[in-house]
Amino acid sequence: MAMKIRLARGGSKKRPFYRIVATDSRMPRDGRFIEKLGTYNPLLPKDSEERVKMDLERVQYWLGQGAQPTDRISRMLEAAGVLDKKERNNPQKGEPGAKAKERVEEKAAKAAAAAEAAAAPAEEEAPAEEAPAEEAAAEE
Repeated sequence: MAMKIRLARGGSKKRPFYRIVATDSRMPRDGRFIEKLGTYNPLLPKDSEERVKMDLERVQYWLGQGAQPTDRISRMLEAAGVLDKKERNNPQKGEPGAKAKERVEEKAAKAAAAAEAAAAPAEEEAPAEEAPAEEAAAEE
């Protein structure tokens, strides 16, 4: 039986509240569970004591029985100091999506067209404006 430690959602619409439960991985997310291990209230501020509550002894017991924590739960356990921190690699993080890239390309094309239209006067002023900005950046 594949055991999981995961979140089961409760609470009303737009007001989530989660139970941290030990369950069989084949059960529905909010369905039958074996034991309630704690609660998680994402509406509370990050530094609040009440945000994540766990019975760490029982969590340790289930981990010993071979239960796999989900990614979110393993982050909570790392914060509590139960698990060792994992190296996570997300090379896509902070990279804009396809649509955003297309918009940037369109803006660049429009800017290039505008620059060509005002080519002669703009080119004479541009280097003079850029030089002080570069010096200010170097000083910082």
